[in-house]
Amino acid sequence: MPVPATLELHPTDDGVLQVRLAGDWLLKGALPSNKDAVDRIRNDRPSRVAFDTGGLGDWDTALLTTLVAIRRAAEAAGIPVADEQLPEGAQRLLRLASTVKEPEGARRKAVHRGLVEQVGQATLGIWAALLNLVRFIGVCAQSVSRLLRGQATYQRSDFLVAIQEAGVESLPIVSLISFLIGMIFAFVGVRQLEQFGAGIYVADLVAVAMVREMAPIMTAIIMAGRVGAAYAAGLGTMKVNEEIDALSSMGVNPIDFLVLPRLVALVVMMPLLALYGSLLGILGGALVSLVMLDVSLVQYAAQTAASMEFGSLLGGLFKAFVYGSLVAIAGCEQGMACGGSAMAVGQATTRAVVMGIVLVIVSAALLTVIYITLDI
Repeated sequence: MPVPATLELHPTDDGVLQVRLAGDWLLKGALPSNKDAVDRIRNDRPSRVAFDTGGLGDWDTALLTTLVAIRRAAEAAGIPVADEQLPEGAQRLLRLASTVKEPEGARRKAVHRGLVEQVGQATLGIWAALLNLVRFIGVCAQSVSRLLRGQATYQRSDFLVAIQEAGVESLPIVSLISFLIGMIFAFVGVRQLEQFGAGIYVADLVAVAMVREMAPIMTAIIMAGRVGAAYAAGLGTMKVNEEIDALSSMGVNPIDFLVLPRLVALVVMMPLLALYGSLLGILGGALVSLVMLDVSLVQYAAQTAASMEFGSLLGGLFKAFVYGSLVAIAGCEQGMACGGSAMAVGQATTRAVVMGIVLVIVSAALLTVIYITLDI
């Protein structure tokens, strides 16, 4: 049964502070604090610090930690320490710990920044990220230009794999989200329009909302979390493994070889996925309307067709095209800018998703304003 560790302070008449240590000083047991001893040394400034270990039992690093704290406090106050009464092993370890002095500035100091400084640093970080993004867009534009001239170097198999990843493999999640979004819109529309006897116009609400806005933007957000993150993780891992440096050393342009197939694949598939999502959303709205309204499938289909305009369809597809470009650029840019560690890959993946979603939301707001201004 371990004996509880104790630490007692006994100042003597000649000004010596005697530190009496007893019991078992083990890490697994309850240990007394050395704060009182350190404070007594700093405040009372005894002539010498001595130890009494007559009642000391088993000990391990727990004892050494307390001894080091007491010795450092005494050295800082210019007070000698007598360690002759300590166990021989503790004496050696204590002297070893004090042999090499701690370098100045080795400890990290907590830096407290004011609100203005924090805002300024965040602003500079956002500005730097924006500049890097603009530079990467320019590099990608040059790569697309080489592709159109037939001068880009890439593998068609990589392009087909990217098409599969961004297209077929994304259908299940796009189907589920789009169908549920259509049902939600229809349910809200039925509750509101039915009060005015205009329940049939739920078809207009669902069709226009899905084709013009919701299908492109929801598909883009899904792609940012699924494909954009995969792009950043894949390219980041290649960066860590120095595969991108190997391509450059062989004279192969990494942007053409790695980024271009992913960019083109997502740009091509996004309008198709948005169109597919619009159809699923309309079907979800039709299901809710048929259950909650006194309308037939033929009536709902006719009202949906009457509400659709060719300009709305093209406007939604153009938004999907823009969103796909931004998501692909965000994922690839973060992957190519990844650091050289596994943690950096995770950070790049997180930044790619956040950047992709932010770019999609900002571009959606800008395109909506442009559409309203141009009456599209």
